[in-house]
Amino acid sequence: MRQALFDVLCETKEKTVLSVRNPVDEAPEDPQLMRLDNMLVAEGVAGPDKGGSLGSDASGGDQADYRQKLHQIRVVYNEELRKYEEACNEFTQHVRSLLKDQSQLRPIAQKEIERMVYIIQRKFSGIQVQLKQSTCEAVMILRSRFLDARRKRRNFSKQATEVLNEYFYGHLSNPYPSEEAKEDLARQCNITVSQVSNWFGNKRIRYKKNMAKAQEEASLYAAKKNAHVALGGMAGNPYGMLPGAAAAAGLLNPYGPMNIPGQDALHMGMPPFDLSVYNPQLMAAAQYQQQMDNTDAKP
Repeated sequence: MRQALFDVLCETKEKTVLSVRNPVDEAPEDPQLMRLDNMLVAEGVAGPDKGGSLGSDASGGDQADYRQKLHQIRVVYNEELRKYEEACNEFTQHVRSLLKDQSQLRPIAQKEIERMVYIIQRKFSGIQVQLKQSTCEAVMILRSRFLDARRKRRNFSKQATEVLNEYFYGHLSNPYPSEEAKEDLARQCNITVSQVSNWFGNKRIRYKKNMAKAQEEASLYAAKKNAHVALGGMAGNPYGMLPGAAAAAGLLNPYGPMNIPGQDALHMGMPPFDLSVYNPQLMAAAQYQQQMDNTDAKP
């Protein structure tokens, strides 16, 4: 009975079946997938790890950061691609087994099984395209973050800008640093020599265009430099030219040693001059010296 039913189904199929073409010859490989694969290989995401590079004009820190983030994209892509291939193989294998079991009850040719598998793989290829396209977009975003022309002109750190400005205004008569000076500034600012050259070129142009603001900025840096020098000179002697607190005490009454006639009458009724408002440290030192003198004067 089973064989008779199978023969009837075979006869019916021969009368009504459409021509089954070889699925391999139906369509060439998807050109979009080919472009995506070529791009992923060129960027070092697919294939052997090439250790992607930004180019010779990028700094060492940018290179390391770019490689790290590219490696993360590569790991995620390979993991998702592995899951995709496992799911596709598992599903197609299940369909093959199911069709082979059904071929015992109804006539199913091997070409028909291969065609069904091909259709399933084409459906899965849409997922593959989305995966590779999203990965390519992630790589392009990463590269644009480091290589975009606007990113090349990003601001330096505050410390680097301070160092460059101090050199510029310190050599305002000739703001053209030598190659040795550029290398030294590049090391201090953790940037490249070409970036130092570009900064000085742009700074000279901005200085000429906005002379008033530049002069104000130059005065500010000159004042900072003078203050730094003054603080360095007073580190050993906080009262400048005065040798000690005794000299400081003398400042409280500069006319003390002088016997000027009418001095008391001149200052009669006037409040004493409060120097502590201007220099509290000087006042404290004078008071301390006076206490020491009073202690020594006691028997």
